[in-house]
Amino acid sequence: MVKLPLKLIYPEEIVTEPIVSKLAKEIDVLINIRQAGVTDSEGWLVCELDGSSENVDMALKWLENHGVEIAILGSEV
Repeated sequence: MVKLPLKLIYPEEIVTEPIVSKLAKEIDVLINIRQAGVTDSEGWLVCELDGSSENVDMALKWLENHGVEIAILGSEV
């Protein structure tokens, strides 16, 4: 199992979309939300993705394909 700390940034075009819910339904990963913020023009989320290394890799690609900017954080979130 892999636990990967991330910051996700949502642009205005997708800020109202249920991205995290869709990701969890489509790929077998746990998403532990640690901090979040949203405005009309942008959203951000600090979280941990937890799952097999294959599923975490698939989740990162899924997020990128859906327009989410990803920053991998250090080991502490």
